[in-house]
Amino acid sequence: MPRTTPKPIPEAPGRTDLGRRIAARRAELGLTREQVGSRCGADASYIAYLEEKAAAPGSGSLVRLADALGTTVAELSGATTAYPPGRGTARLDSELISLDEAECRRLLSTHGIGRVGIFTPEGPAIFPVNYVVAGAEIAFRTTGDALLARAAGTEVAFEVDHIDDAMRQGWSVLAVGEVSGVTDGDDIQRLNTVARSLPWAGGHRTHWMSVAPTRITGRRVVHQ
Repeated sequence: MPRTTPKPIPEAPGRTDLGRRIAARRAELGLTREQVGSRCGADASYIAYLEEKAAAPGSGSLVRLADALGTTVAELSGATTAYPPGRGTARLDSELISLDEAECRRLLSTHGIGRVGIFTPEGPAIFPVNYVVAGAEIAFRTTGDALLARAAGTEVAFEVDHIDDAMRQGWSVLAVGEVSGVTDGDDIQRLNTVARSLPWAGGHRTHWMSVAPTRITGRRVVHQ
């Protein structure tokens, strides 16, 4: 069966980095443009303009928009992209709670960026990967001669997390299990179909690997 490669989703003409961040944060919160506009005193058409065109809103508009999206102007403008998340000061009422397996699987969702930890001849190594969830397994792509591909048949750790600096909260999920190379044509076709984007690392990364978790745990930072 021939392999297919998902096509990147076309960008809206004139969309800026600010527009991408606004749209991504709005989608993350599950808000419509009308709801965001209502929160910051603007029309839905203005939110659409900010997301899709080369807009340059004033500082006051950015402050209101960031507040409506529960984030900061620095996050929306991209001023913090060069720094790791979690630089904000912890709240005094913070608490770390454990998550059950059902919640962990829900947070894994269907795709995103995760990290795979493996043992190599030089010692432990961790690699960020684009991943998808297909049934009970976690799958990602690499190159056929990469260290990740050579880890087939060994136990690995897969971790995914989310950090919200503005709210000073977040969560992490850890899955442990054996990783294997995907060789069946039907399985490869199925994974290519559910993959929503190409690997961010670029290159010819078409070799699918699959992790079958035997243990999934997670934790979340909450406020009392």
